[in-house]
Amino acid sequence: MKTVLLLACSSLFMNLAWYGHLTWFKTWPVATTILASWLVALPEYSLQVPANRWGHGQFTGPQLKILAESLSLTMFLPVSMLVLKEVPGWRDLVGFSMIAGGVVVAMSGRGGG
Repeated sequence: MKTVLLLACSSLFMNLAWYGHLTWFKTWPVATTILASWLVALPEYSLQVPANRWGHGQFTGPQLKILAESLSLTMFLPVSMLVLKEVPGWRDLVGFSMIAGGVVVAMSGRGGG
């Protein structure tokens, strides 16, 4: 559970770094925006590395990646709605659901076959 929580928090920071600048730093020069986004992303790395280190063994490497990517999509939803003021449409939600199905398949065993 610790791994999943750390990956979820990590994903939230990364989504804020990737998409927050579209609202917060929109008028800033691109180079300044990149630096600001890096500062927002710094906590992401501080959470992602221990999550993967502690989770490896309980999960395989591919499972950790699939889990991280699915949490990234999950954390994108509040960022999209609260920061970008964009509500995902039904096609987006169906797409997210299909990815969630893939996560269920990938996480259903220990991996390797």
